[in-house]
Amino acid sequence: MAQLSPQLKQATPVVATHGEGVYLYDDAGTQYLDFTAGIGVTSTGHCHPKVVAAAQEQVGSLIHGQYTTIMHKPLQQLTAKLGQVLPTELDSVFFANSGSEAAEATLRLVRQATGRPNIVVFQGGFHGRTVAAASLTTSGTKFRAGFSPLMGGVVVSPFPNPSHYRAYGWDVDQATDFALRELDLVLQTQSNPADTAAFLVEPVLGEGGYIPGNERFFAGLRERAEQHGILLVVDEVQTGFGRTGKFWGQEHFGLKPDVQMFAKGIASGFPISGIAASQEVMAKAWPGSQGGTYGANAVACAAALATIDVIEDEGLVANSAARGEQLKTGLQKIGQKHNQVVDVHGLGLMVSVEFADSAGNPDGAAAAAAHKKAAENGLLLLTNGMYGQNVRFIPALVVTEAQVDDALALWEKTLDDMLG
Repeated sequence: MAQLSPQLKQATPVVATHGEGVYLYDDAGTQYLDFTAGIGVTSTGHCHPKVVAAAQEQVGSLIHGQYTTIMHKPLQQLTAKLGQVLPTELDSVFFANSGSEAAEATLRLVRQATGRPNIVVFQGGFHGRTVAAASLTTSGTKFRAGFSPLMGGVVVSPFPNPSHYRAYGWDVDQATDFALRELDLVLQTQSNPADTAAFLVEPVLGEGGYIPGNERFFAGLRERAEQHGILLVVDEVQTGFGRTGKFWGQEHFGLKPDVQMFAKGIASGFPISGIAASQEVMAKAWPGSQGGTYGANAVACAAALATIDVIEDEGLVANSAARGEQLKTGLQKIGQKHNQVVDVHGLGLMVSVEFADSAGNPDGAAAAAAHKKAAENGLLLLTNGMYGQNVRFIPALVVTEAQVDDALALWEKTLDDMLG
């Protein structure tokens, strides 16, 4: 019989047997401090007792009820709960399974709602790996190479990324001026406003480097959207559910979306995602065009309800803000010892350390080496950035002050081991 093996994009340092809070353990009993949270998914930590209990109870009563066929209580309860945390004007929700599916559903909705074909995305954004979602993604060619042709109707405009524009000597204001001028040029030369269905943007670039946008840039998007009847879509897949130190990343900037995507941290590891819009916009979707077999799975809905309760009951949004500030300050202090560390980015518990070489160019090799060395030291991290030049820290929202200190100590050791 043929032997099958999972196709991994890189060697994995840990084969985990179980997890608890911000820790993972392998079959030898080795403990690792997990500052990846399943790429921001296990927001309440590994196996939070309340989430586990909710899922176990639901498994015993109803595992799956396809919600275009029947309705079930966890779905009704989750919809009501989301109504308490979503922006007031976004009062209609469609559920799917993943961030990519949320992107695909959003694309379908905005094109049908406006009757327009084009989507403007912003340089460095990540919106998924399926064909349409990858077509919307510009954070790296690895997400979109090798299966062309991609979907048409996508136009890319600059994001005010001070990390990238550092090479030009620009500050955030100059980068923002440029980004807004170039957006106007896009609407003049590449996508007529009458053909433009939506702007799609992340409040903080995720795979693009944990680079926050800014209030003036997002206000400029809102102004142009209203002027031209374009829908403004905010991708909160990674930034939502307390990750940035506010419940939604958009809250840092006064950003008001017409459509909002969510996933990742909503259910502490169970697969569920969705999009939210006003009933007026959602009603413009063509009948039968949206759907999916596993969307709003009953167990995932139960886990999501428990997750939101834990976030609220344990004050995890405030904890994200406080621990994020502690983490960012500590990383900046450690980085000052090493010339290769040129910046620390992010909001809340969504922080990255940027590496550059002696010429000031993005240094993906240094970030990859630091990522590997940290794992050897017992600290699990991820990389990001358009050149892979950042190491990112994204622990569960339950992380404590002492655990952040432990992570900082391991990171300092990692850089001392690697860079001297």
